[in-house]
Amino acid sequence: MRLGNDPEVEKFRAEFAEFLDEHTPTPQEAAETATSSAHMPAWTRRWQRRLFDHGWLLPMQPPQFGGRNATLPQLLAYQEELSERRIYNHWNPQGVGIIAASILSFGNEEQKREWAVPLLRAEKTAALGMSEPGAGSDLAGLKTRATLDGEHFVVNGQKVWTSGAHHADLILTFVRTDPDAPKHRGISVLIIPTDTPGVTRRPFPSMTSEDDVDFNEVFFDNARVPAGNLVGELNKGWGVANGSLGHERTMLWTGYAERLTDLARDAPSDSEWHATLQMDLQALRLMGYQQLAGTLNGTANPAATSVLKLFGSEAIQVAARHAMEEAGPAALLHPALSAPRSYLTQDTFSASWFERYARSFPGTIAGGTSEIHRNVIAERILGLPR
Repeated sequence: MRLGNDPEVEKFRAEFAEFLDEHTPTPQEAAETATSSAHMPAWTRRWQRRLFDHGWLLPMQPPQFGGRNATLPQLLAYQEELSERRIYNHWNPQGVGIIAASILSFGNEEQKREWAVPLLRAEKTAALGMSEPGAGSDLAGLKTRATLDGEHFVVNGQKVWTSGAHHADLILTFVRTDPDAPKHRGISVLIIPTDTPGVTRRPFPSMTSEDDVDFNEVFFDNARVPAGNLVGELNKGWGVANGSLGHERTMLWTGYAERLTDLARDAPSDSEWHATLQMDLQALRLMGYQQLAGTLNGTANPAATSVLKLFGSEAIQVAARHAMEEAGPAALLHPALSAPRSYLTQDTFSASWFERYARSFPGTIAGGTSEIHRNVIAERILGLPR
């Protein structure tokens, strides 16, 4: 069997490559220090808007939403081209890849214009308010309440691990609107601007960085949110949640493949475990292609994304652990920069081996823990009892 793309996909790839050759920001632009916010430098906003204007931000969307009605194989080619060049196409992954995409899927026309388009054009940023202190991987256990009071919802509760909330203009927030319904029902979704009175954001550092803070606690104390900010139907938020995470997981495996590729570039090629790393990378790609083919011909099992998520995130963690152990005490100092790093990428791979290993743990937690995905695989693929 030979794996390859049809001519239309390769034409699409070549067109995108030509765009990147011509429009990718220069190092001089990237070195710019002036910022339009503490989170997103002005040049990154211009870069995202450039992608939007040329239809290269969310390729599968129509032109008015930063795309060009691309097919799924064309999206894969797009992701592969970005990965090969080690380029990010936006700096607000939740806002663009999950929240704007969810509003486009479930929101009304006014919400698309008022919220989704500004997110896509880098005029606003957003965070995803799902996890709570007692409801992390079990989203259906959330307790944040929203009570309809005339033309507003009154919101009370708390979210945690809310990435980027301290910089965000809005939070796509999952709330309980019917406490008497079964826990998977009675959930709704609200767009909550972060300047709403009663909304408090409290950022906190992670184990790998005290300076580059990402996580937040978010508190809602009688926050009044216009009823028009309801995304989708009242009490039908579980479907929006599945759609939101679906946006995140559609091509999630390509990100894991990129990280495994970076590890392979930087790790000593004569290491005993290097062959395992290469085999894991190839296995991940082949399983990803298999899932893509199944999606195209209608035979894919949606639960198969759990296989890719589990395998990819844990393969990264295993490889980083081996590299750290082999480096010994030098793992605390080794810059891991044997491969050139694009100025357009985040700093994930310019760290010591210890930091890279520590940073592998969020991958086995975010988007559903490894334990949750093992349950999904057991029940929905292997047919085992709960």
